[in-house]
Amino acid sequence: MLLTLSPKTLSSSSPFPLRKSQNPRRKPPNPSRSNGRCNPISVKSEAQIERGLEFDPGETFFRHESARGRDLGVLSASLYKRSSGSLRVLDAMCGCGIRSLRYLVEADADFVAANDANDENRRVITDNLSKIERGVGDERRWVVTHMLANKAMIERYMVGDFFDLIDIDSFGSDSAFLRDAFNALKLGGLLYLTSTDGYSSGGHRPYNSLAAYGAFIRPMPFGNEIGLRMLIGGAVREAALLGYHVTPLFSYYSYHGPVFRVLLRVHRGKLHEDRNYGFVTFCHLCGHSDTVRWDELGLMGCPCSDTKASSSLVVSGPMWLGPLHDGSYVTEMLELAKEWGWVSEGTGMDLDLEKLLSIMIEESDPRLPPGYFKMDEMASRAKMNSPSLKKMMSALVKEGYAVSRSHIISNGLKTDCPMSHFIRIAKDEMQS
Repeated sequence: MLLTLSPKTLSSSSPFPLRKSQNPRRKPPNPSRSNGRCNPISVKSEAQIERGLEFDPGETFFRHESARGRDLGVLSASLYKRSSGSLRVLDAMCGCGIRSLRYLVEADADFVAANDANDENRRVITDNLSKIERGVGDERRWVVTHMLANKAMIERYMVGDFFDLIDIDSFGSDSAFLRDAFNALKLGGLLYLTSTDGYSSGGHRPYNSLAAYGAFIRPMPFGNEIGLRMLIGGAVREAALLGYHVTPLFSYYSYHGPVFRVLLRVHRGKLHEDRNYGFVTFCHLCGHSDTVRWDELGLMGCPCSDTKASSSLVVSGPMWLGPLHDGSYVTEMLELAKEWGWVSEGTGMDLDLEKLLSIMIEESDPRLPPGYFKMDEMASRAKMNSPSLKKMMSALVKEGYAVSRSHIISNGLKTDCPMSHFIRIAKDEMQS
């Protein structure tokens, strides 16, 4: 039985300013699946300052360490506003509202819908956003709502009111909101996704990752990069079901949490080929990793084994196999960060923003396969000391290989060099 929803079933007292439909759309999504974010941790309320903006987190879930992810979102939102001339944002799980406030002030958003399922946070959110005049009617700058995230997106889709950017700072590996997010987003718009499920990305909950992202993940030494690719891959799958395709503009891993964040641009039309959506293999015996396409699934093997059924070979996927970032886009982000004076501010284990974006630009090389080599793992396999990253990168380039640092781990190198050659080059460097 086909269930059709009509916009008339929605309340006429919606707090969102109504805009004219900008996208031809498909049938409405199924509203039976909805999502809200629980607040697993409560923090003591006291005034905080982030990028010069004072706010009160109240009793909401808030992490100072997530500021870098908020920086990246604001830079991207500002670039969108500069290129398109307008910016409407849905902060679907806004917490205390600091992301919403930053989109309003720093990205100059025309309108921000700050939604949080917990209505007990309303005073905190409204107090924080009240630094910006609310406005009325079509001039309204912001609104606070308390709905499940899926409901907030379905409501906008049903009345043909779409957003330029949807930021979903979700908890765990909940992906039930993906389809509704695609429906509520303008074509060419930006979708900023989150996962905090380090167990699934590490291969310790393969059936959980299969349910959430359609990927069966096994343990691999570069699990944190797998987490990003798993998240992108889940979005690729959902977008294809709706007749869309997505391209990652940047992918960011942070050790606290851990937190996996990816920014995707959404386009109409399916990809004509699936070369960037497939499987990753890793051999625990020799350390070699590779990618496998769908039509190669019965031909998997490792160069170190005479048999195609090597017990040391594990397979994860399907997931995103292409570049984690768009190099030209991240370059624009870096230039804007310099313009705003945001560079060289990192402390402790956190990369400063300039270094982070510079490494992302390196990682965007399309020749680089999924994964990275950790220098200490290489040294352990070869029973040797390891050369410096700088020397190793120079040697790999001389041998004709692509190479970059990894923003995920400080002693990791991304390269298309096989592990056996990598070890030989490292030994040569130590003897020279």
